[in-house]
Amino acid sequence: MNAFDILKERGFIAQCSNEQEIRESFEKGQVTMYCGYDATADSLTAGHFLTLMALSHLQKAGHRPIILIGGGTTMIGDPSGKTDMRKMLTIEDINYNAECFKKQMARFMDFSDGKVIMDNNANWLLGLEYLPFLRDIAVHFSVNRMLSAECYKSRLEEGLTLFEFNYMVMQSYDFLELYKRYNCTLQVGGDDQWSNMLGGIDLIRKKERASANVMTFTLLTTSEGKKMGKTEKGALWLDPAKTTPYEFYQYWRNVEDVNVEKCLGLLTYLPMDEVRKLGELKDAKINKAKEILAFEVTKIVHGEAEAQKAQEAAKALFSAGGDMSNVPSFELEKDDVDILSLMVTTKLAPSRAEARRLVEQGGVIIGGEKIDNTNYIVTKDAFKNNELIIQKGKKTFLKLVIK
Repeated sequence: MNAFDILKERGFIAQCSNEQEIRESFEKGQVTMYCGYDATADSLTAGHFLTLMALSHLQKAGHRPIILIGGGTTMIGDPSGKTDMRKMLTIEDINYNAECFKKQMARFMDFSDGKVIMDNNANWLLGLEYLPFLRDIAVHFSVNRMLSAECYKSRLEEGLTLFEFNYMVMQSYDFLELYKRYNCTLQVGGDDQWSNMLGGIDLIRKKERASANVMTFTLLTTSEGKKMGKTEKGALWLDPAKTTPYEFYQYWRNVEDVNVEKCLGLLTYLPMDEVRKLGELKDAKINKAKEILAFEVTKIVHGEAEAQKAQEAAKALFSAGGDMSNVPSFELEKDDVDILSLMVTTKLAPSRAEARRLVEQGGVIIGGEKIDNTNYIVTKDAFKNNELIIQKGKKTFLKLVIK
């Protein structure tokens, strides 16, 4: 099957600059495409994971991905979908984050025998001279056209700096450089990058008199249109130190029913016949599909052993006498602690006010009993074999252990 058709069937493709041309290029031979990752944190997120899965499918079909670390563009900041300016990072911070990215990406991509090219746009952006760059590159960009792009519209009222305004030009220049260095003819990325990506096509056409294309991938969204991959603690990270394999598993185990088939297509390697069958399950039976989704995604990101532990921990919480050894735990310094302090200490609530609200609304269960008293004290008597399960809502569990 053509690589384009594989992505389309699995639900990846959102927009294409020229669908027929892209499809035909995949048919003719190996295509070199790139996807950029700005190193704004020391871990990739669920959103990055989706693009890496798309690249993985393309690689398995015989094509060559370029993973471009944005060591240079990270210093500017992409205004797409933002309402304020990105935090300024040092070169040292960016380089550290980039190294973290590389380690995580090795789980999804085959880096052997030059099957993936990794580059860093700092290699060409940091050495640019301002006036020559304006004369050679910036002259090809229309300010009127740039201001009409969606990535800038949302920032105009709040204030868009000239610093950030350069981002589209830098990203377009990346595409030109990769075209010249590696014959890269396709840029891919999240659909929120669409307007940013189009500039590179025009720049390659004007500077090299050559054809290039862009293709965006669908974004993971809830039924309300909000981006998926956000937890109560913030982003859903791929680093197990920031989001534990259990928390990661539970996130996908609890996705909305309407998103199960979509996530199975995008985030696993399961054959599409199986994906469609699982997506047809209704009511209580859809939980089986959710368990498969959670296990498969956790296996890809954290390995089969961690996925197995997370699955066993999740099942243990809902079955009497289950193995609780893999349930996330928290060691208490002392056993006599008030419920509000306990909620904050264990990070089940961000503040005492939020903890109070949860207790008053019946959202806290300790040892199987709902707690409605905000002055409740957790004592040693509540523990069995020095362990006690605290539950927040229907989906969040924590095993308390006395040191």
